[in-house]
Amino acid sequence: MDKKKHIALAHDMLLGWIEAEKAVMTGQEYRIGTRMLKRADLSEIRQSIKYWKDEIAALEGRSRIRVQQVIPRAT
Repeated sequence: MDKKKHIALAHDMLLGWIEAEKAVMTGQEYRIGTRMLKRADLSEIRQSIKYWKDEIAALEGRSRIRVQQVIPRAT
C-alpha cells in the first residue's frame, strides 16, 4: 500500500473511532426487542483514537515526541 492510501486509511479509521466515541457518549447500553446490548468501552475507544492520531502524525512526518539536544559548556 502506498503512503497516500495508508494516510487516507488512517484518517478513515480515526473518523470511525471518533464516531464510536460519540455513540458511546449518548448511551452505553441499549435495547433491541428483548435483547440488551452494550457498546464498547470508552477508554478502549480513546486509546484507539490516540493510536490513530499518532499513526497519522508519523505517516505525515510529524512526531508528537520532541527531542532536544543539549550541549554542556564549560564555564
